[in-house]
Amino acid sequence: MRKFKTVGLLCLLASGAAVAQAAAPAPTATTPPQAKVSELMTKALKDYPGKEALMITVVYPPGAVDPVHRHNAHAFVYVLEGSIVMGLKGGKEVTLTPGQTFYEGPDDVHTVGRNASQTKPAKFLVLLLKNQGEPVLRLEP
Repeated sequence: MRKFKTVGLLCLLASGAAVAQAAAPAPTATTPPQAKVSELMTKALKDYPGKEALMITVVYPPGAVDPVHRHNAHAFVYVLEGSIVMGLKGGKEVTLTPGQTFYEGPDDVHTVGRNASQTKPAKFLVLLLKNQGEPVLRLEP
């Protein structure tokens, strides 16, 4: 059951949507496709009571776009395939390709997250260091 809940939270990370959006219709010309998130592992950090590491992969289909959000976590991104565009509030957008990295801190607002391509998928690895029991994602207005 815990794994099911974690997978559900990860889906929210990728889609940036509320739980109600799980029943959203398939993408159309006006709605971008949503990312697919897969949990690789989660591990309590005994040396840091109350903290855990969560490792996921995210696949952006062509044209995928994330909503503005924050993670309240340290997020370390490593691009595996394709090209992604990332940006934080107050910073510049960066385009990342395989082997490049991106960092998002607990107080950062992630204003840009998208596949740089309209024709090819992109895949990246994310390591989140966060408080146990906290949501993976919070949407920002």
